[in-house]
Amino acid sequence: MERHWNTSMRIVDFEVRKECPPQLCDCERERLLDDPQADVSILRLNLTEEKRLLAHIDGIATYAQLRKLQQRLRDNLGVELQIAPGSGEVRTVRGFQIRLLERPGLCRKTRAAIPAAVRRCLAAHPEIAFAILNENDLLGGV
Repeated sequence: MERHWNTSMRIVDFEVRKECPPQLCDCERERLLDDPQADVSILRLNLTEEKRLLAHIDGIATYAQLRKLQQRLRDNLGVELQIAPGSGEVRTVRGFQIRLLERPGLCRKTRAAIPAAVRRCLAAHPEIAFAILNENDLLGGV
C-alpha cells in the first residue's frame, strides 16, 4: 500500500489511480486530492481494481447480482450506475442507456469501460435485460 501526499499534505492510505495524461482525461483527480473535505473513495478504483470490477461484471448472471453491484458501487465508491431502457423501442442491448454519472475522480476510460461490460453482461444474459424492461413497465399496464 502506498501513501499519496499531495500539495495540501493530505494522506491517502490506499493506492490511488495513476493520473491520466493532462489532455486526455477530465477526471479532475488532483483537484479532488487537493480538497481536504472531498470524498476520495472513488480513487480506490485504480487500474487493478478496475480490472477486477470488469471481470466481476462479466461474471454476473442474475438481475439480483446486477442490482447488488449497483448498490455496492454507490456505497463503496460513491458512483451511480444507471441502467434503463432507451426512449425508443428496445430490440437489442444497444437500446439500453447505461452510464456512470460523472463525478470528480472518475476517469473517462472507466466511464466507458463499465457500461461496456454491463452491455456485454446483458447480451450474455437476456433474462437480466428482460427484468430491467419489466421493472420499467414493459407491458405498460396491460
